[in-house]
Order: sequence, then C-alpha cells, then structure tokens
Amino acid sequence: MLYQIEFAILYALQSLHSPWLDQVMTHITTLGDHGFIWILTGVILTCLPKTRKIGICVLLSLAAGGLLGNMILKNLIQRPRPCWIDTQVVLLVQNPRDYSFPSGHTLASLEGALSIWLYNRRLGVPFLFLAVLIAFSRLYLFVHFPTDVLAGAVLGGFIAISVHRIIEQRSMC
Repeated sequence: MLYQIEFAILYALQSLHSPWLDQVMTHITTLGDHGFIWILTGVILTCLPKTRKIGICVLLSLAAGGLLGNMILKNLIQRPRPCWIDTQVVLLVQNPRDYSFPSGHTLASLEGALSIWLYNRRLGVPFLFLAVLIAFSRLYLFVHFPTDVLAGAVLGGFIAISVHRIIEQRSMC
C-alpha cells in the first residue's frame, strides 16, 4: 500500500519533466553527490575564525550522518530504489548502486543547512532552500521514494540539532 502511494507521487512528478527542468534538477542533485557542497561549505566556514564553530558543526554532523545513515541504516534496511523496481522510467543520472533508505543527499543537505541556520538565520535560509531543492531533485530524478527523503530530512535535522547542542554545551564549560 505504501509503495503504491509513493509510486503515485513519483509518477506525478514525472509529468513535470521538461528539458530545461531536467538540466536544472540534474545539476542540483550533483551538488549533493557525496556531500560535496556541504563538505566544501563546512571546510570554508571552519577556515574563517568568525564562522569556525558553524563549520565544525557542519562537518561533525556530516560525519555522524555518513556513519549512521549511509553506512549503517542503508545496509541494515536494504530498501531497493524506485528505479530498481520500475526500470521503465528513463534515468537522467547514473543508476545509484547503494540502497535507498534514507536519502543520503537529503540527510547531508539538512545536516549542513540546519547547522548553518542554527547559528546564523540569514545565512542559513539560502542553504535551507538549496537543501530542499536537493531533496526534491532526488524524487524528480526517480532515485528515491518520498519516505526516503522524509527520513533523510528527519534524521539530518535530529543530527544537526544534537551536534549543535553538544557544541554549545562544551562551549559553556
């Protein structure tokens, strides 16, 4: 039943495809590949004294999410991707080889963006917008189910908030 609802959402999103949007979504999703944009952002923020604490939170969150989400949960749950189940949908990106749940792109994006937002709302808003676009791109490109993206967002939010709290508690000591 859940698969039916999720596939219905994914198929509805397929009706949005256009050559222009296909290119945009492929580029947006690429920013999230291997957490690239978030790792780069974390490193840059860590190098600047004024934003060092933000950068550390971004990088620690990414490390925790990579371990928990990508290395443990994906391999423990072993959920197939929608593109593995319905091979009739033409993929615009390379067929992923790892499991689907949770979405690693969404996980890393929420960790990075929320880590920034928790310290600097004005700077964090565009990063949150980018995180939402990356998460949406995973659905648009038919490589994740909606619950994969939702789980990645929830887990990413939980990790970012937890890391933020730990860093702030240590700063008070």
